[in-house]
Amino acid sequence: MASPGLDARGAWLVFGAAAVWSFGGAIARFLSVTDSWTIIFWRSLCAAIFLLGYMFRRDGVRGTATLFRDMGWAGVGVGMCFATASTSFIVALSHTTVANILLMQAGAPLFAALLMFVLFRERVGTGTWVAIAAVMAGITVMVSDSLDGSVSPVGDGLALLIALAFALATVLTRRNAHVRMMPAVCLGTLITLVAGFAFAGSLQVGAADAAWLFVFGALNLALGMMFFVTGVRLLPAAVAALISTAEPVLGPIWVWLVHGEVPVGRTLLGGAIVIAALLAHLAWQLRQPRQPRNVPLAD
Repeated sequence: MASPGLDARGAWLVFGAAAVWSFGGAIARFLSVTDSWTIIFWRSLCAAIFLLGYMFRRDGVRGTATLFRDMGWAGVGVGMCFATASTSFIVALSHTTVANILLMQAGAPLFAALLMFVLFRERVGTGTWVAIAAVMAGITVMVSDSLDGSVSPVGDGLALLIALAFALATVLTRRNAHVRMMPAVCLGTLITLVAGFAFAGSLQVGAADAAWLFVFGALNLALGMMFFVTGVRLLPAAVAALISTAEPVLGPIWVWLVHGEVPVGRTLLGGAIVIAALLAHLAWQLRQPRQPRNVPLAD
């Protein structure tokens, strides 16, 4: 199947989202809070305030209300998907290894491609399938040193749910490119805010934790979502999900630089495979003639 080419703006925005999200592990290392739901509450609150503040400043109160009304059921679906993925990630960390979570997340491009074909009969080019396989192989190499024989049905089930929810959010955003999805991701943070409030053992946090939770929510979560829902509208769903796999590659690098946790050789080798596959595929896509799309960049 011939490639329709690649919108460089969309690719950079989705990569920017992956880069922003990749700081999550390094930020989480600074937190002394042990209750997952307390973290979810404060992270979601900070993200919601950040997103609402941005929309109020850009569109005004009435304009923001109009955006929420116009996002429709597609926006509700995207919001629920992001709420599911972000909540499952925090909870899964207490049930399974980071390695297992990363390995499951590597399947997001595959799930996105399959959903696009099953639901909308949109085929994926051979080059994208090859890149998906290479990325999954690279992630497997990255985490192979950490995998063990133990299986946590809850943790690994949540990790699989993250990949499925992220893939579905990607597909819905791409198929509804005319809908501005900033209110949708804000809805997602409000859903997780309510869940965190309901299940948290205590909402009390210290000053240092409060500062890091603001960074964790407003900059790591909300800013990454803003980049992603803006960029994914300009890209095929499978390609957008593929680019987002840069997140688990960059994550260990920041933990290494900030906290001195040196990654093992297999992590570096697997990361190199993923980066090489992404760069090769993006270079090939950028060389293809691109059909112009009348999609506004601003979300």
